[in-house]
Amino acid sequence: MASCSFPNIFAWIETLPPISQWKNDIQSINLCTSSSHDQYPALKLAVHISKDSCVFMSIFVEHTTQVILWTSRRHVMKSMLIQDEDVVDMLLSNFIDQVLKYSYNQSPNSSRLMMNNNLNKSNIGSLFNFSFLSLAFVVCAYEAPAAIRAPCIKILKDQFSCHESREVSKTLMRILGSNVEEQFMRSMNLAFTNLIAEKQLSDMNFDIKAPSPLFSYSISTHGLWKVQLYCPVIAMTIENSNGPSPKQELLFTLNHHQLEGVIQFNHKITVHEKWIEVKLNTDNIRCDVVKLVSDSILKERGVGNSEKHFPSRISLEITPTPSTQSNVISISVSKSSDNPVVDVGFEKGIEASFETPQALGIHLTASEALSTSLKPWKFEPFVVGNTAKMNWFLYDSSNGREVFSSKPSTFSLLVRSKAWFRHRYSRAYRTFTRQGGVIFAGDEYGESVSWKLDKLCMGSCMEWEIRGWIWVTYWPNVHSTLYTETRRLEFKEAVHLALPSIDR
Repeated sequence: MASCSFPNIFAWIETLPPISQWKNDIQSINLCTSSSHDQYPALKLAVHISKDSCVFMSIFVEHTTQVILWTSRRHVMKSMLIQDEDVVDMLLSNFIDQVLKYSYNQSPNSSRLMMNNNLNKSNIGSLFNFSFLSLAFVVCAYEAPAAIRAPCIKILKDQFSCHESREVSKTLMRILGSNVEEQFMRSMNLAFTNLIAEKQLSDMNFDIKAPSPLFSYSISTHGLWKVQLYCPVIAMTIENSNGPSPKQELLFTLNHHQLEGVIQFNHKITVHEKWIEVKLNTDNIRCDVVKLVSDSILKERGVGNSEKHFPSRISLEITPTPSTQSNVISISVSKSSDNPVVDVGFEKGIEASFETPQALGIHLTASEALSTSLKPWKFEPFVVGNTAKMNWFLYDSSNGREVFSSKPSTFSLLVRSKAWFRHRYSRAYRTFTRQGGVIFAGDEYGESVSWKLDKLCMGSCMEWEIRGWIWVTYWPNVHSTLYTETRRLEFKEAVHLALPSIDR
């Protein structure tokens, strides 16, 4: 677990005495300070009791004066104990609502999702702490004074990296449901984006890299392996870039998006006479690049909503962990997708243009070209040891090159031609969905992979590792620019597979 000085808020609330024993109407705890010296401000959390017996929380900065950054909803006390279940539930749902408030497309009545779920009392403290941690992060990102923001963000980031926080985040996401989960992550990543953008324009002394453990998680259940990931584009590693530096308006639009990915495999276990077969079928692999701010903001501060990165390569590695590799007998993968179809024949053409006034006449050019039909995506699997490697490559239909490692011709960038990447989200024969993403299912783009295992491992629970890399590329859509770039993220998650016992 990461070393961290952030306090356990739920444990602190549990130790608060009955209200009748309070010496005043406020109880507070220090969250973090900018320095050990008293002359620097401190970030604090307080529980208040009003004169009309209502309880509420606040996050504030205490220095020469007190500056309140956030205040919770008020709740009428039914007893003298702050630890009452209705108070805890109110605060928990309020934490979630306040994080969602920073998203541009917040949904109404989201707090009812928390109230309508039967929360397990054994993990209510962890959920409470993680929800408050998330709220403290966005409050610090947007509201905290500059003198205290950097050290607080570093402490909060360290806490997010703890193993316990990763596990609690999975539980919280399942409780929220997929729709609110997406909104929650977009709100968090917008705060990350603004912090990184601010750091790039200043000398702030903290570092944020992605993907943070907070924003990726895995699920192993009901014959399904699922990895869900979220990463702001601005936090991804730049693999290559070409052309002159882009204008700030284009950078603003490109940076205020995030990559959202879902990787799903169905697994099936078949017991044979002398071995066990574990077969993975590609259920769905989805990647989308989603805006983090509204269209009006993208238009006002950027170049509109038509410019953004697109997925250009996906690479996955699936392997049993080292402790179980001795049980693997063999591994098999499906075939690669079909090669491009080449039509036999030539296209011939002639171009004519007037020369400049200094050289009278007409310039004629004759040409001929081979007609080729090239599928935009190609799937290629291969095996290294006991690891199945699966790759999806996007190809440039004009020259057959891999998009993630190449750049378009200068002519196609200068002239709004019929190049495939121009108007790529609105054409009838587009490479991407209308929203700008890609979806692969278990058909021609990666069907299955299987392992044969020794029967000695029957009845055990095997751990597998899914490691992946996703590349996103920017080539201009309708905007005029010579700038292009490719970014990459890397993730790693563990999934589990329970093998049947020998008596089944």
